[in-house]
Amino acid sequence: MAKALRDVGVDDITVLERSTEVGGVWRDNTYPGAACDVPSALYSWSWALNARWPRTYSGQADILDYIQKTAAEQGLLDLVHTGQEVTAARYDAEDRTWTVTTAAGATFEADVVINALGQLSNPVVPDLPGLDSFDGPAFHSARWRHDVDLDGRRVLVVGTGASAIQFVPGIVDRVGSMTVFQRHAPYVVSKPDVEYPARHQRLMDRFPRLLGTERRSVFRITELLNSALEGESVLTRKPVMKFLENGWRLQLRQQIRDPELRERLKPDYPIGCKRILFSNDWYPALDRDHVDVVTHGVTAVEPAGVRTADGTLHEGDVLIWGTGFSATDFLGGIRVTGRDGVDLGSVWSDGAYAHLGIVVPGFPNFFVVYGPNSNLGGSSIIGMLEAQSGWIAQVVQRIAEGPFPALEVRADVAEAYDREMQERLGDSVWTQCDNWYTDGSRISTNWPGKVAEYQSRLASVDWSELSPA
Repeated sequence: MAKALRDVGVDDITVLERSTEVGGVWRDNTYPGAACDVPSALYSWSWALNARWPRTYSGQADILDYIQKTAAEQGLLDLVHTGQEVTAARYDAEDRTWTVTTAAGATFEADVVINALGQLSNPVVPDLPGLDSFDGPAFHSARWRHDVDLDGRRVLVVGTGASAIQFVPGIVDRVGSMTVFQRHAPYVVSKPDVEYPARHQRLMDRFPRLLGTERRSVFRITELLNSALEGESVLTRKPVMKFLENGWRLQLRQQIRDPELRERLKPDYPIGCKRILFSNDWYPALDRDHVDVVTHGVTAVEPAGVRTADGTLHEGDVLIWGTGFSATDFLGGIRVTGRDGVDLGSVWSDGAYAHLGIVVPGFPNFFVVYGPNSNLGGSSIIGMLEAQSGWIAQVVQRIAEGPFPALEVRADVAEAYDREMQERLGDSVWTQCDNWYTDGSRISTNWPGKVAEYQSRLASVDWSELSPA
């Protein structure tokens, strides 16, 4: 976002970062095996292609290094104020300015506020009876305790999502025993991950155009998955989803010897309802003699372990929560007050919505990056973020140049867009999914189309959709 603003000549930019350094989820998630499930050729900025990725799907340390180096090379780190946890933002209609307040009591005045909190920043731990009573170390995967020795310990893992399928194989050889608590089994297909030889990197260095070719090729492949999920083309959906389901079924059969365990690892929902996961070592990790998979729900935490719905107490020495993030909380605990004292959290009480996933009526000069209905079931979120940043930069440039110091989206435009989103999502695979993607009365997370369509719609601002505030 800061890069896009600089590109259009906006240079009075302040980035408030609650942590001590930049890096986001790739700074916070340091658990064993942490890596991206999107190929690095596509999970990177289009304006900072990297010939030095070490493998197809890069790990946490390499991605964090890329983010921090890119920010430094672009001269963006000087804009960042670390240790600034924002708690509130309030609009003054008379002055047409925003006042942003931090947890430490500092205030910042701004003409424009851009919420770039992300959707995977705040870990979720279920509110269970006795949550804090466990005698041993207990932590979320996004707050990994590297000081906790897992060697030979009895480890309890709650959750089988995208993080768990990486850290469970990463620690399985160290622990004495492991119990994995599974609420809904994921679809896990093979991950075509290879380490790049030195000659690959030399080739990319010598012929930079190859980086663009590689990126475009990966993009086209991932758009097939988006097309299958979004439901516009039944001809695309059926063969793609069937291909993935067959791949999952084959991998499950080949890697899980025990037929009874194989049955427990079969999802109870149609493929595509939850994000399809990629791993070559998840099933082999669960097929170990010292690993047990429990499908009864966890009902309580006790000093000795966790108790499940069948009444069994599963004892352990270490408890690890692999329970994901609050992906539908687009405000992250920040109170945003717009024109006429309207609270954005109240506006979104029945489910978040925003025109283009970016702007909400009644909140002039306030923008959201990675907002409602801009998440993906496939492909790379980077393409969505760049499209949003470019659109916002155009609007901020117009605000800076005048004649109107404040702009907001028209209410009828936002309502029409929300109707379009819900109607299109109603024809997608996600409607079969028992409300996993919903927030209140609407599906608030996913974009119902291809990335290319979103990029096209945001390439230039339709100024008739905005009005002076």
